[in-house]
Amino acid sequence: MENGLEIARAAAEAAARQSYGKLVAWLAARTRDVAGAEDALADAFAAALERWPKAGVPDRPEAWLLAVARRRRVDAIRRRLTGEAARDHLRLVAEEMEASMNDEELPDERLRLMFACAHPAIEPGVRAPLILQTILGFDAATIASAFLVSPATMSQRLVRAKSRIRETGIPFRVPERAELGGRLDAVLEAIYAAFAEGWSDPAGTETQRRNLATEGIWLGRLLASLMPEEPEALGLLSLMLFAEARRAARRSPEGDFVPLAEQDIALWDDMLIDEAEALLGRAAAKAVIGRYQLEAAVQSAHTARRRSGRTDWAAIRQLYDALLAIAGSPVVAINRAVAIAEAEGAAAGLAALYVLGDDKRLADYQPYWAARAGLLARLGNTSQAAEAYDRAIGLERDPAVRRFLQQRRAGLGDGATKG
Repeated sequence: MENGLEIARAAAEAAARQSYGKLVAWLAARTRDVAGAEDALADAFAAALERWPKAGVPDRPEAWLLAVARRRRVDAIRRRLTGEAARDHLRLVAEEMEASMNDEELPDERLRLMFACAHPAIEPGVRAPLILQTILGFDAATIASAFLVSPATMSQRLVRAKSRIRETGIPFRVPERAELGGRLDAVLEAIYAAFAEGWSDPAGTETQRRNLATEGIWLGRLLASLMPEEPEALGLLSLMLFAEARRAARRSPEGDFVPLAEQDIALWDDMLIDEAEALLGRAAAKAVIGRYQLEAAVQSAHTARRRSGRTDWAAIRQLYDALLAIAGSPVVAINRAVAIAEAEGAAAGLAALYVLGDDKRLADYQPYWAARAGLLARLGNTSQAAEAYDRAIGLERDPAVRRFLQQRRAGLGDGATKG
């Protein structure tokens, strides 16, 4: 019995990884009730864990889960509604759900759900978190940590947003070009946030993240295939593929962090890089420059080292200049300062970093302190470099990166190279 439970649990978890967002999107598109769809699906997964150990895992787990969730959803509507008009409404909902189901593969409506979550009626700050939860099944606590708010606050925002979708009847559709604008930005941001969560777990050891880098790329491919003329959709997919191509080189065989400049280019995935280059070329042909294309172009400049043997830091600095003009974020400014240091010397890079010193967001941002420490070390200012390394080490959550920073700090006594 215990073995049967383990098999059932593994099958349910696999179905969740592969189908969660697809099932939520299908249910929510027919009722405009995202929270209700999630609740019905949660009931279906609970039923699967109860029944599959006894009856065996069905041939089509996704269809089984959807059938149970559909019944639970109709039952929930029935309990909420009374009267003749309510019965008519219930009948229409049930008929629509039944008519939409057949023996063919379940239609994929995740893109429609993503754009519903990015509707102008939804508060801008919660659009990306809402997409992450509904499409990928993130819990509020995980999303809260990514967006630097408390779990309780994030949970309240997500509940309000789902109520807004239901109460205002937000349509589940891909918007026309005239209204695309900011809603596409929110969708792109959410996909990239999903990828970044998985990217920060390079070994894929945190099962809670459910290989989110792979899922982020899948969503990026979906968006690019459905919107092939959108340069930023192409640019985002290109950016993610460039990053994913270096996954095998980011850690040593012992699990130690390897910075980009020291990575073994033989471990980079040439096929992914070539695909990323092709996507970036298609995006550039549209002659509409955007953030994700520029970030992908930076990655392209880094990967050019596999052919030239060197990194063109002057070109990378120019790309960061353009990025800073489009998206004036401190993250971009820090990367620009590092590029300046490589192109013009550590003193010039440190000067670019000091300009950012008044930005309070940097007080707890590890890359700022790591970059500052490295440049101070290159200039021979070991005492201030040590202080900056201590700040970076204290802020870093990844054990491998923390060890790398500790090693750099320990090496300060051996002398620092000049910029």
